[in-house]
Amino acid sequence: MILSLLCASALAFPDPPALAEQPNIVVILADDMGFSDLGCYGGEIRTPHIDSLAAGGLRYTQFYNAARCCPTRAALLTGLYPHQAGIGHMTSESAEQWEDEGWPGYRGTLAEGSATLAEVLGAAGYRTFMSGKWHVGTFEGSWPLDRGFERYYGLIRGASNFWRPSPDKLLMRGRTPIEPPEDFYATDAFTDAAIGFVEEAESDDDAPFFLYLAYTAPHWPLHAPAEDVTRYRGKYRGGWDDLRAQRLARARELGVIDGDWELTGRDAPAWTDLAEERRDELDHRMALYAAQVDRMDQGVGRLMATLERLGEWEDTLVLFLIDNGGCAEGGVGGFGPASQLGTREGYWLSYGRGWANASNTPFRRYKHWVHEGGIATPLVAHWPRGIAARGELRHTPAHLIDLMATFVELAGATYPEERAGSAVPPMEGVSLVPTFGEGSLPERALFWEHEGNVAVRRGKWKLVATQGRPWELYDLETDRTETRDLAREEPELSVELAELWQVWADRCGVLPFPPRRRPGYHPPERAYPRTWVDLAADRDEEQ
Repeated sequence: MILSLLCASALAFPDPPALAEQPNIVVILADDMGFSDLGCYGGEIRTPHIDSLAAGGLRYTQFYNAARCCPTRAALLTGLYPHQAGIGHMTSESAEQWEDEGWPGYRGTLAEGSATLAEVLGAAGYRTFMSGKWHVGTFEGSWPLDRGFERYYGLIRGASNFWRPSPDKLLMRGRTPIEPPEDFYATDAFTDAAIGFVEEAESDDDAPFFLYLAYTAPHWPLHAPAEDVTRYRGKYRGGWDDLRAQRLARARELGVIDGDWELTGRDAPAWTDLAEERRDELDHRMALYAAQVDRMDQGVGRLMATLERLGEWEDTLVLFLIDNGGCAEGGVGGFGPASQLGTREGYWLSYGRGWANASNTPFRRYKHWVHEGGIATPLVAHWPRGIAARGELRHTPAHLIDLMATFVELAGATYPEERAGSAVPPMEGVSLVPTFGEGSLPERALFWEHEGNVAVRRGKWKLVATQGRPWELYDLETDRTETRDLAREEPELSVELAELWQVWADRCGVLPFPPRRRPGYHPPERAYPRTWVDLAADRDEEQ
């Protein structure tokens, strides 16, 4: 509690409200996982515990992340867009790169002028715990215990070998780097630490707790316990074409996607065109990936059982979501030698674009991009005391920037105007609490930029572009799979949304990608892509 009191003092918060009215809050974040991987969103992977949370609560069908590991975590923790939080691209990995050279949106560590969920909830009387992948600040001074968390166990940097994380990944307990024990497996270790934190919180009967459990699963490398892999070996010999068709049918039946949306085109060779040996290898890769998801779900089940055993089940809001869509890194069939599959060796072992295409059924593109396949995430919300609905769907568009506003409302907390002498931008999100009942959210615009991939969504309309390409326009009510570009048919709307995006980009410090941090570099004034109106004007001038 000392850290919470220090944060409260530094941020000049008022006295917290009555603790008895505050729910515990648990946020569980998966890493590099597709929209349709969960059973409750159409997948065949065994996820009974997350599915049970969905059956006892809500599933959001149009919830969004920020397309990549670091930007998503920055937005989730601060309630700001990633650039406002200092991580418009990725974390900085050298002391020189960490220096702020006047482009605060790309500093590569959480901005001093941003308040984290742990800081805000800690000041409202919560105990604050984190287990898992931090990835929003590599250097001392920007670690979890520096940003409001009372206890921490996990990896400071990105993904790692699940069995033997290398020292440079900074496996830490609190502020202390530690060696993994012989029986270490990251998913289980993170679950164990989270359970230990919840048990510790039970000793403080008067204080609610906030737990952020950030798994590295199922991010590559493909490492999973043999008993879990065996369950899936051979299950994927039918290939990604059959898997996409099966998931599409189940997702439609469940209502998490509209039956009229077309399935995007296959982004890999036809399975039947592959040699038998290659199919066996690819089945093994997908079996390993599925086993990673399965093991994570087992961990969620163990954590939920702990909440029940301690009598905290009814008063705990649990949210499950993912940081970005399926990962296509490694090409069609993934990187890493087949000889390392099923071993504890290697780091560069992925399942590849063919399976990522299936993971993201029915959406287009992947992690890195801001088409729906990159930014659409399941969101499962479960809270017996606060959510009366059981197994219902919520179709309202929402974004992880909304979590800060939601938790501030539920905790009766106060969002600060200043931190460490720096002004804190207002929260960008809105509270999801109305959607816990029959309420709705106000219509608003949502924005994205990552590596020059850009988008804005307002109502049913989404304007989106990949790096260096013209804007595309989609009606997400009729075509959320983004198969029919309407930019030529709606040029005025395209321009209007493009200008709206540029206003946001200017306000949030977005620069054309890649932002070069070197003397004498001056980025272009306008960051957004060309519209069809711009292109037509260029052609007229040329003629």
